[in-house]
Amino acid sequence: MGLKSSFQFAFLSLGLYVSGAVAAFGYTTSGNNYVVDAGSANPLIFSVSKSSCDINSIRYRGTELQYSSQGTHIGSGLGSATVSISQLSGRFRYIKVTCVTPTLTHYMVVREGDSTIFMATYITQQPSIGELRFIARLLPARLPNEHPYGVASNTNGASSTVEGSDVFVVNGQTRSKFYSSSRFIDEQTHCVFGGSDLMHVCILTPQQESSSGGPFFRDIQTNNAGASTNLYNYMNSGHVQTEPYRMGLHGPYLMQFSRSGIPRVRDVDVSWFGELGITGYVPDSARGTVSGTASGVASGQEGVVHWFNSAAQYWARTDSNGRFTSPRMKPGQYTMVLYQTEFKIATTSVNVNAGGNTNMNIAGNFNTPRNTLFKIGEFDGQPTGFRNADKILRMHPSDSRMSSWGPLTYTVGSSSLYDFPMAIFQSVNNPVTIRFNLPNAPGAATLRIATTLSFAGSRPQARVNNWTGPAPSAPPKIDSRGVTRGAYRGNGEVYTVNIPAGVLVAGSNTITLSSISGSSGATFLGPNVILDCVELFQ
Repeated sequence: MGLKSSFQFAFLSLGLYVSGAVAAFGYTTSGNNYVVDAGSANPLIFSVSKSSCDINSIRYRGTELQYSSQGTHIGSGLGSATVSISQLSGRFRYIKVTCVTPTLTHYMVVREGDSTIFMATYITQQPSIGELRFIARLLPARLPNEHPYGVASNTNGASSTVEGSDVFVVNGQTRSKFYSSSRFIDEQTHCVFGGSDLMHVCILTPQQESSSGGPFFRDIQTNNAGASTNLYNYMNSGHVQTEPYRMGLHGPYLMQFSRSGIPRVRDVDVSWFGELGITGYVPDSARGTVSGTASGVASGQEGVVHWFNSAAQYWARTDSNGRFTSPRMKPGQYTMVLYQTEFKIATTSVNVNAGGNTNMNIAGNFNTPRNTLFKIGEFDGQPTGFRNADKILRMHPSDSRMSSWGPLTYTVGSSSLYDFPMAIFQSVNNPVTIRFNLPNAPGAATLRIATTLSFAGSRPQARVNNWTGPAPSAPPKIDSRGVTRGAYRGNGEVYTVNIPAGVLVAGSNTITLSSISGSSGATFLGPNVILDCVELFQ
């Protein structure tokens, strides 16, 4: 009996699916597969390979959703694993699938009556493919659409590539799976969906405590690639990696099936996960919190507090009075950072104790009063408002929908913010020119240039009238493409240029900012630096 025939036999003979009726909660075996029935009102039945841990069939409401040529799995598939299954009782009834390799344990849990697969992944070292991700490979004929960013990451029908093997041209527009990303702090639910009944399959991530990158990190979420529609939960990757990977338990996270729209993370309760014997799981009772007040954030900007150590990361937004309370955190000592939007303005440390709350205030002093001669943008850790910043997350900088990159000239007092480029590409729009008038010669002054991300060692060097400022040292290398894959955030360097007296004059002045680097490269693929804010002050 073939695999397809054996599935049909199992479903029919064991009564695992009956159209229009609630099937029986439980599991059985069919050949080399465990067949799991969630017992939900909208029936969810899926099959897991006993030898590889791949999900190789997903039937929701009687419709097969799984792509047949590749499974749904961790990474690109574990290849082989020790796979076991059990039924447990506690607050609810559960079915738990456990997949074990020497360095990774992956859990898939079904709670009776839910059309949801709850998951968690425990690692002791980074997978050999270099990234830790869960990927569901589904049928585009049934689930062609992507939420929340629509067609930006739909690469079906690509006619050519722009760079590498992951940025494509479709109907004259650049598309990439990278253009589906959300910041961790904003990430709620991302889905693929389709059909007249708007069937949705969604990933929900209540937290990313064991991932790396912090609150503003972003990664791939969805991609209709043509042969399959792919739905991801990226946990560790080298995509603009700014800190070491974290080991331990990643999750819980969910793959939820719905025919009534998009589920919300805030409605998810995973407190019962502690009943399941999940390696590395820390219950709320063994965690602590931090609360306090943040000050020094510039008016009109958002306050974000971030806690991290080698084992975990957390974040919280402040309220209108600067008050904050952290999520429930694992005990330990943490670095505590305050951002205004995404710009770091203060750092301290704090201890978190199990079962308790630590009160810790944090204050930034970056925004002390100064005599500002001009400022372009805001110190917010983003290129917001600059030319093409409104497009860069969802398309390649070479896309025809982009406004001209220049080289551009920005005139203080008359140019719009959009006349200033979000990035300086060494081979495209280098340099950017700033023109401004001063009522009198100010003497010595300071030019501060905040950047968000550098590629290939690029950094800005300033020339002020006839004086050339020193060439800054190269920033720490981030071994990843950035802006061409929809990323703008790296380490966030700030360059300070001390301008001697006599350089600035009364009347007309000019500053040029050039991208310099020891590297070279063609067009947008060469050295570049993304800009955050430029300020001249005394």
